[in-house]
Amino acid sequence: MSKFRTAAIVPVKTFSKAKKRLNLSPEKTEILCKLMLEEVLNTISKSYLIEKIALVTKDEAAFAIGKRFGCIEIMDEKELGVNNAVALADGYFLNDGFNATVVFPQDIPLMEPDDIQALFNFKNSQKCALVVPSRKFDGTNALFRTPVNLMKTHYDEDSYKIHLSTAQEISASSALVLIRRIMLDVDEKSDLQYISKYVKPSISQIIQDL
Repeated sequence: MSKFRTAAIVPVKTFSKAKKRLNLSPEKTEILCKLMLEEVLNTISKSYLIEKIALVTKDEAAFAIGKRFGCIEIMDEKELGVNNAVALADGYFLNDGFNATVVFPQDIPLMEPDDIQALFNFKNSQKCALVVPSRKFDGTNALFRTPVNLMKTHYDEDSYKIHLSTAQEISASSALVLIRRIMLDVDEKSDLQYISKYVKPSISQIIQDL
């Protein structure tokens, strides 16, 4: 029996242009984004379930971080949004014979390898979509799809509901999976204050200084 191959996709917007709702300077935004991306890639790289990680961005600083974790670099020159970035990675992994992908954002720094295992425990079909929503239930913080080309993504469109309904429309198995540390993302100042209680002390101090 051939190995079931799963890849992670991490779309990354140019650091200085990301996270506008935090109302930080471009310099502080970049510091925060680098910290969060490093934490996310470190966690994914420790999961035995993930064979490859694709970093989709045009930010050279992001690629520099990705190199440390052996990421595949996919240039997102036009930066047309998350859906386009995911589609670029889908094409790569489909051509390379992967069975599944899971999309993670760069802003879930509390995620641990055990959380990835917990998500995969819900896979119950060869045609399957698993969705972890954001803490505020206004987005998708993890999206597992098998096969790779099961469906297009619908980020920035009340996405977790549309991802689930789209899977159901094409007769795929689907599940809404609630995994606390994956659900905790960073979009507003209050989110920063919340996660600073749980990250390691060195990162917590940097967050408090932003």
